[in-house]
Amino acid sequence: MEMKGSMAIPRLLWLGLWAAVLRDVAAAAGMKFTGSPIKLKVSQGQPVKLNCSLEGMEDPEMLWIKDGAVVQSVDQVYIPVDEEHWIGFLSLKSVERTDSGKYWCQVENGGKKEESQQVWLIVEGVPYFTVEPEDVSVSPNAPFHMACAAVGPPEPVTIVWWMGDSRVGLPDISPSILNVSGINQSTVFSCEAHNVKGLSSSRTATVQIKAMPLPPLNVTVSQVTSSNASVVWVPGFDGRSPLHSCTLQVAESPEGREVSMEVAPVPPFAYDVQDLKHSTNYSVRVRCSNEMGSSPFTDRVYFQTLELAPSSTPQNIHIIQKEPGLILEWEGVAPDVLKESVLGYRLEWIQDNVTQGEMIVQETKANLTMWNPLKDLIIRVCVLNSAGCGPWSELFLLEAQEVVGGQRQPPYGTSWVPVALGILTALVTAVALALILLRKRRKETRFGHAFGSVVGRGDPAVHFRAARSFNREGPELIEATLESVGISDELKTKLKDVLIQEQQFTLGRMLGKGEFGSVREALLKLDDGSFQKVAVKMLKADIFTSTDIEEFLREAACMKEFDHPHVTKLIGVSLRSRPKGRLPIPMVILPFMKHGDLHAFLLMSRIGENPFNLPVQTLLKFMIDIASGMEYLSSKNFIHRDLAARNCMLDENMNVSVADFGLSKKIYSGDYYRQGCASKLPVKWLALESLADNLYTTQSDVLRSHVQMLAS
Repeated sequence: MEMKGSMAIPRLLWLGLWAAVLRDVAAAAGMKFTGSPIKLKVSQGQPVKLNCSLEGMEDPEMLWIKDGAVVQSVDQVYIPVDEEHWIGFLSLKSVERTDSGKYWCQVENGGKKEESQQVWLIVEGVPYFTVEPEDVSVSPNAPFHMACAAVGPPEPVTIVWWMGDSRVGLPDISPSILNVSGINQSTVFSCEAHNVKGLSSSRTATVQIKAMPLPPLNVTVSQVTSSNASVVWVPGFDGRSPLHSCTLQVAESPEGREVSMEVAPVPPFAYDVQDLKHSTNYSVRVRCSNEMGSSPFTDRVYFQTLELAPSSTPQNIHIIQKEPGLILEWEGVAPDVLKESVLGYRLEWIQDNVTQGEMIVQETKANLTMWNPLKDLIIRVCVLNSAGCGPWSELFLLEAQEVVGGQRQPPYGTSWVPVALGILTALVTAVALALILLRKRRKETRFGHAFGSVVGRGDPAVHFRAARSFNREGPELIEATLESVGISDELKTKLKDVLIQEQQFTLGRMLGKGEFGSVREALLKLDDGSFQKVAVKMLKADIFTSTDIEEFLREAACMKEFDHPHVTKLIGVSLRSRPKGRLPIPMVILPFMKHGDLHAFLLMSRIGENPFNLPVQTLLKFMIDIASGMEYLSSKNFIHRDLAARNCMLDENMNVSVADFGLSKKIYSGDYYRQGCASKLPVKWLALESLADNLYTTQSDVLRSHVQMLAS
C-alpha cells in the first residue's frame, strides 16, 4: 500500500506537465498575426502610426523590426483586446527620409520566432542633393563644366542652374552637367532641385580665375662654403594654380654678370647652388612659375663664398725643453706665399692613438703643459683660415725614452740646429773640465812643496771640509710633513693615509681663485704609471697660519668619510714645501670637474658668449642629483650649512656633486647644531632659525637648497 501511494505523486506530476505542454502546443497552433501587407507614402515631417495584431497568445513580448534591425524607439505600445488578442503600435512623430523602409512585428514562442506581414513606409519630400557644385579655379575664357544631382521621392527631380543672380540654360532632369564656355572674372554658381513637393537649393560654388604667381618671399642664403651655397625661400601667392618650378639667377657682384640660371622643381622650396668660385661676391634672385606663367624676380640677395683652405704646410717642427712644459716651434709660412688670410695655426697632439687636445695660436710656437712624459707624444700642425685647416704637417714623434734624469732632451735628427748645439755644448764642457783639472793639479803641486817636510816628519796634515754648502739659486727648502704644519694629533691621524707626496703630481693652469685660495688643474701620477687629471685646491701663500691650515685640512678630513656618486670624494691631501721658516702650503686633491661649478654653468647658459638652452629634464636631473647627495650627508649625520649652486660641481657627464664642506659639521648627538661663536657665514639664503638662533639642522639645509635652486 505504501509503494502504491508513493508512486501516485510522480504520476500526477507527469500528467500536469503533459497538460501544460499540450496547452502550449495548442496555443502555438492557434497563434497568428492578422492583417495584410501595406505600403504607406507620407510627406516628410508628418506623423506616422504603425500597428500589428496578434491572436492566440497570452501576454506576448512583441518587437518592432525595421529592415532587419530592432527599433529602439520608446514610442511603442501594446494593448490587449482580450485574453489572447493583442495589438502593438509604433508611433513616429515627424518622419524623415531615414525613416523610410520595411517594418514588421516579431514574437518568440516555444523557441520559434513568428513575424507579421511587412509594411513599406515611403517618406516623400523636397529633393535631396547627392552631388553639389564645387569650388574650382580655371584659366581665363577657358571652357569648364560643373555637376549637380538630387533625388526624391517623389520623382522626377528637375535641376535648374544659376550663375550669380541669373538662371543659366533650361531645366534638366537630374543628374545635370552645366557646360560653361569660359569666364574672365571670379563667378559664383549654384543649382536648384525641383519635384512636386517643392525645391532645394545647393551650396554656392566659387569659380576663380587662374593667374601668374607673385614673387617668392624671404629669400635667404645659408651653409655657404668656398664653392657651394644653399638658397631657401617661401613661395608667394600661387595665382590659384599649383607652382611647378622656381628659377634661380646667380650673378657675380658688383658687375652683375650672370653666372648661371638654375631651375628647381618644387616643393621643396630650396636649392643648392654649386661650382662657385671661392672668395667671390655673388647675388641671387628667385622667381616661380605655374601653368599661367612666371612671377617677377625677387630683389637680389648678396653673399660671399668662403676662402679655400690653405695649401701650405708648416715645416721644420722641433721642440725645446722649457719648464714646466714644452715649447713647440716651427717655421711659419711666408705671407706672400699664402693667397688666403691666415687666422693662425692649429696644433694637435696625440698619445695612445687618442687625440689628447688641440689649440689655435697666432705665432709659430706653442707651450704644451698637459701631456704624459712617460708616453710617446705625436704632434702635427696646420695653417688655419676661415675655410678650415690646410694640410697637416708630417707627424712629429717625441719618444718617451727621451726623458733622461727628469730632463727632456731635444729630439736629434729633426733639425741640424739642436745637433750643432749639442756638439758645441759637449766641447765647451770638455774644455771647462780640462781647465778645472789643470788648475787643481797646479795647486796640489804648489802646496805639496810647501808642506812636504811636515808630512814627511809625520806631523798631522791639515784637511779642510766645508761645514755647509750653499745654493745660490734660492733659499733652502725644508721637507713638508704633517708634523711641520702645527695641526692637532687627531687631524694628523685622519689624514695620514691620504697624504700624497708633492712629487707625484704636476700643477697646471689656474681654474679659479677666491679670497683665501685658488684651484688649479694638475696631473696626478698613479701607482701603475698612468696619469689622472685632478683639481688641486690650495690656500694662498701669504695669508694663512697654523689655525687656517687646521680648518682647511679639516674640510679634507670631513670629505674622507664620504662615498657617494653625488658627493665630491677626496683623492688626497698634499703639502707644498717652502723655504725654511715658512709654513708649507696645504693642498686638497679632488676629482677634476670639466664644467666647473653649477652656478657659473647656469649663468653661462643664459648670458654667456654662446648661450644654450637647458631642457627642463636636465634641470630636474641637477636637482635630483643634489637632493640625493644631501640625503646621503643627512644619513651620515652631517649638516652642510653652505649648500649653494656655486658649491655644486658638474662633471663631463653632466652629473652634479655636492662640494665645499668648509662649514660642514658632524652631529654626534641630537639632530641639530648650534653655532657657538661668531664666524663668517653665507647669510643671503640662510633659514630663518639659523639667522635668529644660530641653529642648523638637515631641514635648514633643505630650505637653503630650495631657495638656492630658485635663485639660480
